[in-house]
This record gives sequence, structure tokens and C-alpha cells, in this order.
Amino acid sequence: MSASLQILPVDGLPEVGPGDDLGAMVGRAAAASNPLVDGDVVVVTQKVVSKAEGQLVPVDPGDPLSHKPLVERESVRVLRRRGDLVISETRHGFICANAGIDLSNVELGFAALLPEDPDRSARRIRDRLRAVTGASVGVVISDTFGRPWRRGVTDVAIGCAGVAAVLDLRGSADTFGRELQVTEVAVADEIAAAAELVMGKATGVPAAIVRGIDSSWLRRGSVAGEILREPSEDLFR
Repeated sequence: MSASLQILPVDGLPEVGPGDDLGAMVGRAAAASNPLVDGDVVVVTQKVVSKAEGQLVPVDPGDPLSHKPLVERESVRVLRRRGDLVISETRHGFICANAGIDLSNVELGFAALLPEDPDRSARRIRDRLRAVTGASVGVVISDTFGRPWRRGVTDVAIGCAGVAAVLDLRGSADTFGRELQVTEVAVADEIAAAAELVMGKATGVPAAIVRGIDSSWLRRGSVAGEILREPSEDLFR
């Protein structure tokens, strides 16, 4: 692991709309202040990915609950309901509030759905960044999730490319020489959470660069293939 990390906001990204070349937009915006270099990891929020991919659905701007039918449609299973809050499983395998559907930071009268395949979205952005900037980088697509038994929200990875989702430390030794038996670190989630500290929720900065990641973490990567736990391994489902 590197001795230090840098987390750099990508400022100046214009409003994103359906059909926009998001990878090229991020690459150009980064070039103006913090040009990308090989080994960087670019974190992009789910919201702008969904906008670029046209994952926007009209809702009644006068009805704060008009998106609720979308929650039912986008859920494959509802785990809990309390009032207007629904905790459900999406077809991606994510367990989250309201099937990940969001009304914040989108035009009034629209709701944003999750990308159809966030890992694929990350690969596309990574390819475009390399074509536009010449840099070989990793990409993480982040979204805001709550956690059971803990207050507050944090960003996690819902898709990645070119960077490990999970670092498997099983079989290695701890500082006392004992063999680690179960330790797997969700490094893509940690990168997403770190990047959120410079992106924020209401600052208009939907992308950031994490620089100084251990080069051994830079590989194909997949949230769906590495982070999502099989139901047979899950004590809560």
C-alpha cells in the first residue's frame, strides 16, 4: 500500500444529459485541473451515470410519493416496509432503500433509476477515459447507501472496472504472524467512501480522482462478481 493517498475533485463538469459521452466529459474536466495519470482511480456518482444512460423516468412533481410504483417495479423482493420507506432487493442484487430510486439532483418531475449494469457502465467510462486522456485508470461508480444498525449514509461501489472490488487477505499473516482466516477487504467501497468526502451531496462535483492506490489492486474488478454475497452465505436472508 502507498504511504499516502490524494483525493482530488473533478471540477467544472457540465450538467449531464441522456446520450452524453460521460467518460469524455470527465476526462476533459479533469485535464483542466488534475490531469489523469496511469494508476488513478476515477470515482463517478451513480446519478450522472444514470443521467447519461437515460435512466430517468417521469413522475408527478406535485406528488412526493409518485415514484413509489417505480420502487415496486424495480424491486425483485421487499425485505421491510415502514411507512413510506421500503428496503428491497434490486435485480442487480443490491439491498437498499426504495430500490435505489432517487429524486435528488435530477430535474423536477423525474426520478433516476440505477444503471442497468453498473460494472458494464464502469468499463465503458474506463475505455473512454483511456481513449480521451491516454491514461490507464480504474473506475468506480458510487452510490449512497444506509447500513443496518448504524445511523447515517455512506458511499459504496455499485460498479467498478480496472480496480479490485475485494482484496482477499486470507492466508496472509497479521502483524503478529497469525494467518488471516476470513479477512476480505471491500476496497472499492472504501475508495467510493473516500471520494465522497470531496464530492459531497450538494456541491455539484459528481466525480473525483483517488491517486496513490496500490498498483496490485489494479485489475479487472467487478462489484457483481466480488462484493455481492450469495444468499446461501447470508445470515440475514
